[in-house]
Amino acid sequence: MSVYDRDYYRPDYEDRQSQPQMHFRFPQLTPVVKRLLIINISVFLICIIVKPLGLRIYEWFSVDSTSVLSSLQLWRLISYQFLHDPTGAWHIILNMLGLYFLGPTLERFWHGKKFLIFYLLCGVAGGVFYLLLAGAGIVSRGILIGASGAILGMLAACAILFPQFIVVLFIFPMPIRRAAMILTLVYILSIFIGSANAGGDVAHLAGMVAGAGYVYLWPKWKNRSRASFGADDWNKKFEAYWQLQKEVDRILAKVNEKGIASLTKKEKKTLEEATKLEQMKSRL
Repeated sequence: MSVYDRDYYRPDYEDRQSQPQMHFRFPQLTPVVKRLLIINISVFLICIIVKPLGLRIYEWFSVDSTSVLSSLQLWRLISYQFLHDPTGAWHIILNMLGLYFLGPTLERFWHGKKFLIFYLLCGVAGGVFYLLLAGAGIVSRGILIGASGAILGMLAACAILFPQFIVVLFIFPMPIRRAAMILTLVYILSIFIGSANAGGDVAHLAGMVAGAGYVYLWPKWKNRSRASFGADDWNKKFEAYWQLQKEVDRILAKVNEKGIASLTKKEKKTLEEATKLEQMKSRL
């Protein structure tokens, strides 16, 4: 999957242009997303280049529902997210594309630490539900690997927070919420009919539920833990961040068209403030 425009596609911006058209831009990597990409790709390459070591890594760090002892080894719920199918490249390619295109926007919106917790929790949810359903005999017992639960969790979160995203699903560009609904139905059907990858689809669906739940429940949890923080503050923070991103995009488009010398003092100050904000988030 991929996302159009800077980190997202905004129709209101295109409507202001004389000839509206959909642009494709590669997002700027954020620190946590960059590290996750490096770790995933490095582990994958090590496992296929040094096969004896790779076999040990898959043996000790995948989610394994074939034995009770392995199912109780909790570190696997984290480590399995960094393992991908060594027999082909598509598994890791699709997951890393999802991380690359969706991750930076969420990391900028939340900041590094919160984004990483969210990402890993979505993956953990996928692993836990797979073990539960495999243990109950609903899906076949086996090995679970891959970051798909975390990636689908990000998809669900972006569908709620940034519904203007356009993603490419099965080569067709479509609104992210429509893509999320289609994938949800596909995963439910896969589990219901007992397809070959039903276990993996359990993890996918659980990741999506965890991602959506995190977005919906986080403001309520914060409101209970901190009386001074409520849903209104969350909405105001989101709106302020969103307006800043819109203004930055407008200014960058002006720079691209007329050059940096065309900027007013106010526009230059806005760019400076946006840069400082990103630097502060990167350090968190």
